[in-house]
Amino acid sequence: MTIAVAVTASWYLTLAAALFSIGVAGVLIRRNALVMFMSIELMLNSVNLTFVAVGTELGLIEGHTAALFVMVVAAAEVTVGLAIIVAIFRKRSSADVDQLAELRG
Repeated sequence: MTIAVAVTASWYLTLAAALFSIGVAGVLIRRNALVMFMSIELMLNSVNLTFVAVGTELGLIEGHTAALFVMVVAAAEVTVGLAIIVAIFRKRSSADVDQLAELRG
């Protein structure tokens, strides 16, 4: 006998809150620039999940539109951010954020 559980918007919002919390913890705890970058992307994706879940629950297209714009901005950020991280990693063999403070000129 199986029990059917309806997945509502609150399930998606709970998942988004958990993903956002993991992303915040990754930014605050880890000192590696690449890990911090991935944590920021995780936070952006959790916000997208929130936009889509609320938009679907309310029957509005604005949530999906906002998620699309966040994805476009995230794609541009990935391009620029990864280029900067690769350039720093080539200059120094470490991507530690604490050592990047020495790059000030």
